Amino acid sequence: MSSDTATIDTTLAAKHRAVWASGDYPAIAADLVAPLGPLLVEATGIGPGDRVLDVAAGTGNVAIPAAQTGASVVASDLTPELLAAGQRIAADRGVVLDWRQANAEELPFADNEFDVVTSAIGVMFAPHHQAAADELLRVCRPGGRVGLLSWTPEGLVGQMFAAMKPFVAQPPPGVQPPPLWGREDHVRELFAGRVHGFAARRGTLDVDRFRSGAAFRDYFKSTYGPTISAYRAIAGDPDRVAALDTALAELGDRFLTRPSVMAWEYLIITAVKSEPGTRHDRS
Repeated sequence: MSSDTATIDTTLAAKHRAVWASGDYPAIAADLVAPLGPLLVEATGIGPGDRVLDVAAGTGNVAIPAAQTGASVVASDLTPELLAAGQRIAADRGVVLDWRQANAEELPFADNEFDVVTSAIGVMFAPHHQAAADELLRVCRPGGRVGLLSWTPEGLVGQMFAAMKPFVAQPPPGVQPPPLWGREDHVRELFAGRVHGFAARRGTLDVDRFRSGAAFRDYFKSTYGPTISAYRAIAGDPDRVAALDTALAELGDRFLTRPSVMAWEYLIITAVKSEPGTRHDRS
């Protein structure tokens, strides 16, 4: 990596940390997406004796239930504020695990160190998908499991990012949209030739909180880092603010499947890391 590239990557990482430190992601993790963590723990078969790394762990929605199974767990995340919140939650629940600040694209762990490597709606936000995928596989031992849960492009969160796209600056070259991790073919390509037993299934998280699209918009406008960032980018243009207000409220209304219930689609992927020298053209 050149020094110029290193500077750019460091700057980008700092921006990402600031985005996720803004708002109140711990509230979103607790109030809306908490059920996703146990789903990924179950899908990857985590249990006693497993050495587990949860990447982009946030406040521990996967890491804490993984540790509750008796596994030895390391929770890593780019944003120290989220790790601190996770530590408090784990302490309140009497759960012991390690918390490490780390960039998903440059994990500070040894090759083949973990039996299971997971990430739920976390690594999908790393800007360079191939770099992050390579790191997930590097730290997983041969024969170990990788488990991912990501929002799909077609689901509510994927569509929210699509709605915000016209209102934010173009990302730097090489940065890919987070919801691509919610496409099976994209992840197959990222892991190509290095895993077997690749399995993918879609599911929906029923969120019973918002009675209208406007309520959904206002919650995310004040709580969710990427949405807060989008509004900050257009704060000096009332017409664009009004347009984004309308777009997000209409999106929320479209996903209200019944009074106050939204179905948020996700994709769970599990795979087994292949032994060295083994290449699986079809995983």
